[in-house]
Amino acid sequence: MKYNILYTLLVWCMGLIQMAWGQETELSGRVTNAENQPIIGASIALEGSPYGGISDENGRFVIREKIEGEYTLVASYLGYTTYRQGIKVNVGDKYKFAIKLESAAITIDGITVSGKTELREVREKAYNVTVIDALQLHNTTLDVGHALDRISGIRVRESGGVGSQMNISLNGFRGKQVRFLIDGIPMDNFGSAFQMNNIPIHLAERIEVYKGVVPIGLGADALGGAINIITRAQKRNELEASYSFGSFNTHRFNIYGVFTGENGLIAKVNAFANYSDNDYKVAVDAADINTGAYFPKQNLRRFHDQYHNQTLIASIGVRDVSYADHLSAEMTVGSSYKEIQTGARIVTVFGAWHRRGTIIKPALKYQKKDLGIENLDLTLNAHYNFGSEQNIDTLNRRYNWLGQYKEYENDGGERSYSTYKYRNNNGLAMANLTYRLNDGSSLVLSNTFNSFNRQGSDALFPDNDAYDRPKKNLKNISGLGYNLKFEEWDGSIFMKNYNQQNYFSQSYNPTGIYGDVAYVNAHNSTNLLGYGLAVSHFFNSNFQIKTSYEKSYRMPETEELFGDLINLRGNLSLRPEHSHNINLGADFWWNIKDAEKLHISSNLFYRNAKDFIRPRLDNNQTMQIMDNLGKVINMGIETEVRYHLNKSFNIGGNLTYQDLRNNVQYEEGQTVESVVYRDRIPNMPFLYGNADASYTFDNLWNKGHKLTLGYNGLYVHGFYLYWPSLGNDKLDIPDQISHDVTLTYSLGRKMQFVVETRNLMDSKLYDNFSLQKPGRSLTGKIKYTFL
Repeated sequence: MKYNILYTLLVWCMGLIQMAWGQETELSGRVTNAENQPIIGASIALEGSPYGGISDENGRFVIREKIEGEYTLVASYLGYTTYRQGIKVNVGDKYKFAIKLESAAITIDGITVSGKTELREVREKAYNVTVIDALQLHNTTLDVGHALDRISGIRVRESGGVGSQMNISLNGFRGKQVRFLIDGIPMDNFGSAFQMNNIPIHLAERIEVYKGVVPIGLGADALGGAINIITRAQKRNELEASYSFGSFNTHRFNIYGVFTGENGLIAKVNAFANYSDNDYKVAVDAADINTGAYFPKQNLRRFHDQYHNQTLIASIGVRDVSYADHLSAEMTVGSSYKEIQTGARIVTVFGAWHRRGTIIKPALKYQKKDLGIENLDLTLNAHYNFGSEQNIDTLNRRYNWLGQYKEYENDGGERSYSTYKYRNNNGLAMANLTYRLNDGSSLVLSNTFNSFNRQGSDALFPDNDAYDRPKKNLKNISGLGYNLKFEEWDGSIFMKNYNQQNYFSQSYNPTGIYGDVAYVNAHNSTNLLGYGLAVSHFFNSNFQIKTSYEKSYRMPETEELFGDLINLRGNLSLRPEHSHNINLGADFWWNIKDAEKLHISSNLFYRNAKDFIRPRLDNNQTMQIMDNLGKVINMGIETEVRYHLNKSFNIGGNLTYQDLRNNVQYEEGQTVESVVYRDRIPNMPFLYGNADASYTFDNLWNKGHKLTLGYNGLYVHGFYLYWPSLGNDKLDIPDQISHDVTLTYSLGRKMQFVVETRNLMDSKLYDNFSLQKPGRSLTGKIKYTFL
């Protein structure tokens, strides 16, 4: 509460300062392109005078001077035609302008010059941020998760094929340490029906990856970074559909449509579905369940791994009206079905256990510039997920990899004997308030509130009071920041307050008699303060260095505390983890000649984490459990190089090295140095990279027809599954090398045909313990644009 009062006082003080400037003439407005998108860095000036300004990240500009008379207002930006308007101004008056610039390529000695793209504007932020141009991937069969696998510093790890559990590592931090957002809104507890590897890349326009330090406007308690999916801009009426079919009986379907009407009306729909049998072959040892005959090193098909999901996202609203720049109501509905083939290790096999999930998520979005007070901008977002998850395990059988099973007469399941169905009742409310002090500085206030309350029941055990025990979580992240930009410098300084309250039950012995157990409701609360800064400097227009630091915290997540009822056991004793994150990076852009471009980026990173939360196998080696590791030091470097020639050819690659070490010298209560002190953290890749290339043949056979050949390669160096200092058999996950090839033929803008081969050499790929991923697969796709 005291922080919220402080924030309010600061904002109103800025308002009083604004009122004190009332005797100056004020010229303000917004500069946009033909699609009504803001133009950042446009120059606005009164011709023949020293007065002018630069548009900010929202396209806004303000000129305040004691001036009067007749002038010509001029707005310009590289790659756009110059805007001119004659004006007459009086001292103390305010004037607002809506300036729209038209695109105009400029040719100088045969070189075509255009303004900075929106992607480059994001890359030039002071934060260590990488951007994926998702529009360039719409001609592939990728989902969002696998698109991320091509970025430096990121490793996407799966337990199997389509719909399997996916874990994303970013500079050595993984899982819940990395936050996911859509349009800046956290994706906490969306459930199994809406996750990274079932969202098609068509949903996104770009994907921003913040490594280490995260802007306060994203409102997340991210320890290792954040991934923000920016959905496609609503520029014009649009309707497209795509369908793909591939190996292992895999089908993907997507429809995307936007309607823009009069008076700012906007309606948008995105519907997608995925289906796969996931019946690829795996290398396993098997034994006949009846005779006991042993068959080592068999290549057998997965027989119980079907997955399908279907999702509809629909919204309606208005934009650019007097009461809102954007106001929309959105509804997301969907369902998923997942058969569970294995446990945490491949030696455990199931044949009937499965899971179902739904998402029913209404949402409200609101944005308004100059809200009541000039230069005060507000963004509000809220949603609530009424979706459910159900764990169904009712057949008392024991399966083997040959598909054989033994069934037992008594009640039971393959693991848990359950039809448990629950709702996480997850809600989120988020507000960002920005006050622009002048052309180059602003104050930002952010607050994000999350609620979680798992409630469920099991028809098999209607009287079991275990389901009535509380599993509740409340979390609030608030932040205050100051942004300053002048000449070649760009910087931000901020602080964040982290508050979390957990409600649960604890067991105790009420009588002292062995085996007598009762439960009492319990509650704990955590309140922490973090802070950070980010600074960048341009030595010239093509060379930038940047550095950032943050003391960040991450609260234990609900699945880590309460479990996921599949392969993750809950741990209520988890402590919040925190880290000192430091980045030092550089970017170099070189326009060589005749549209030849080279981009080189490199980043050094350092992470000093305490109470590091990491997965380990539980005592019976069948499920994972999250646990705190006292101290972890992570140092590393990532580098990316990319070359473009015209619009026809591009090639690039990235490489990441990260060195995560256990920094606990003495275990609690011990005086002898730990045998695993300074060991590399097990089950974590430390050297990996990507290489890609594509070439496009324009106007092939007919005008507007294009043929694009694309390649992507992945390399992951072998890594230890267990602590290096314990035992001899440590290198359980070998080197991983995979090659993907894509061929795309486009008939103008209307139709595209895609043929894609993944894992061309049919390599054996593993991410988690012994869980093998799919071998070679072939997929065909057709996409048609109606509007």
